[in-house]
Amino acid sequence: MSQLHFYVPDEVETQIRIRAKKANLPLSKYLAELVKRETCAQNQWPAGYFDLFDAWQGEPQNRPAELALETRNSFN
Repeated sequence: MSQLHFYVPDEVETQIRIRAKKANLPLSKYLAELVKRETCAQNQWPAGYFDLFDAWQGEPQNRPAELALETRNSFN
């Protein structure tokens, strides 16, 4: 497992420690979960992506007529 080292302003550190304590997690685990959540969010569909579906503006799509069902002999 990799270790990361980074710097944050003192005010940010205070807020991170408060939130980790509220979540009842050690600071390192809280930060790891936060990073995982943020990086996994990038693997999601973009906002509004599914609004494109059923938004066709052109001629209506016409489906050909269905064929009659074939009657088959049974195996009995």
